Amino acid sequence: MKQHPQQSYLYAIAAVALAALCVLPLITRDAIARAAVGSSYSSTAAANCWSADGKKNADDQSSRICRGKAGRVVFVNIDDLRETVSVGRNRTEAAKEPAAQALFAPFSSAAPRIEWRMAGSEPIAIIQRWQLADQADQDNNGRPRDKALLIVTRLSPGGACHVAYVDAAANPNANELARKAADETARSFVCGKDPVKIIGNSGRAVQLATQR
Repeated sequence: MKQHPQQSYLYAIAAVALAALCVLPLITRDAIARAAVGSSYSSTAAANCWSADGKKNADDQSSRICRGKAGRVVFVNIDDLRETVSVGRNRTEAAKEPAAQALFAPFSSAAPRIEWRMAGSEPIAIIQRWQLADQADQDNNGRPRDKALLIVTRLSPGGACHVAYVDAAANPNANELARKAADETARSFVCGKDPVKIIGNSGRAVQLATQR
């Protein structure tokens, strides 16, 4: 049966449109995901948490579980004046992540404010400001002075682990560098295989963080 010229024209347009729809997601998927990345915030202060030992109330000096974003919880563990911070769907999952084992040699603690880098509604990484005690730099009372470090931690799927360190004192734009590392590196970073990246200028905080 012979097609009418107008019919053939319409079929051709439909075929081109269908092909474009098939190709478009391949071209724009990554661009859309990156363009949609933004920040949201939570806190690991005691008022936002409960004790990791099952007690109702937590304090800022105890191991605790805290409310995160998009159904995640933050597990803050304290051992011998050294903190670890991990993220999972629940405490059991968070405690199994590599971030939960990422202890520093110096005494260390994380600030309660957490910046979540979100690709749409999905969290891809967290950024926290840490303080590492420098025993080689003590005040007049013999107390070690803290050195500030921004830590980028990628999130599951694929594991929660440290991705990048940014020395806060050595980089005036430390926050921007940390966000860039989270957005561009976290999702492709392989926990247990890829080394933690030192972003920007290195300084004493980075030296303390990489001590073994």
